[in-house]
Amino acid sequence: MKLRLLVLAAAAAFTALGAAAQPAGPGTCDAKREAIGRDIEMAKSKGQKQRVRGLETALAEVNRNCTDAKLAAEHARRIRDQERKVAQRERDLREAQEKGRASKIADREKKLRDAQEELQHLKGAH
Repeated sequence: MKLRLLVLAAAAAFTALGAAAQPAGPGTCDAKREAIGRDIEMAKSKGQKQRVRGLETALAEVNRNCTDAKLAAEHARRIRDQERKVAQRERDLREAQEKGRASKIADREKKLRDAQEELQHLKGAH
């Protein structure tokens, strides 16, 4: 049971790290370590013992497995995925335009803009 709680706490910590520990760009492992370290200090100052344990687990994982090359490859993969998403959104918009449904066109345009913005964010983070 304790192991299960520890695993759940670690999983929550990885999820909670979100933008703090995973930069939008490829970043570096040192940057991830620093971000996690800041989060640990913040959690300690707030008395969040479980969060501290989860973050310490995350830090140990980064120390064991992180390489700058892996981060760069993951960032490149995210960009490729987002490019595919933009292409799909463009196809969806063309299809809605061909059918002439104004409400669908506006919806597809918004989705395309959002996908394009995310792609630019990813590309700008290198």
